[in-house]
Amino acid sequence: MQDFHHNRARALLADAEELFSKQDVDHAVTQMAGTLNARFDQPDSEEFPLVLGVMGGAVVFTGNLLPQLTFPLEFDYIHVSRYGDEDRGGEVVWKVVPRSNVSGRTVIVLDDILDEGETLAHVKQRLLDMGAREVILAVFADKVIGKAKPVKADIVGITIPNRFVVGFGMDAYGYWRNLPGLWAIKTGN
Repeated sequence: MQDFHHNRARALLADAEELFSKQDVDHAVTQMAGTLNARFDQPDSEEFPLVLGVMGGAVVFTGNLLPQLTFPLEFDYIHVSRYGDEDRGGEVVWKVVPRSNVSGRTVIVLDDILDEGETLAHVKQRLLDMGAREVILAVFADKVIGKAKPVKADIVGITIPNRFVVGFGMDAYGYWRNLPGLWAIKTGN
């Protein structure tokens, strides 16, 4: 069984195309950190934002971004999943809600990719309903899907084409979140 998984995982990369190298990815994260630091690392600022990583895809992005942030913050995470009819958006289920109080605070949501946008739109609205003063969506990759999305990212690392990508936290069938760059793979095998 292990050989099957090993071979299947390797086969996914057999004719994959590297879209962004590790250097490209690192540069994008540093740019995002700079944007956030410019806003929150001010001597007279009393803002103490809550940073929420969206598990599990954002774990690599979050782990690379956090050490580059130079302002006081509180970190927590959320875990949401979508179930049901994908064409109608399905139901968003919160597996883990923020343990930290969001009321009256600026909340920075870190996610790996903004694809269709349904889940992040739900997350943003729920946090606002919980009393967040402001919700900033920072997504590592914004996928160009050729149609309007229900939510727009405030900070974007890179823009990617409408292809199936793996690496830097994004997976295919559970594989390759650990790649340091971004690779487009062929689907439907």
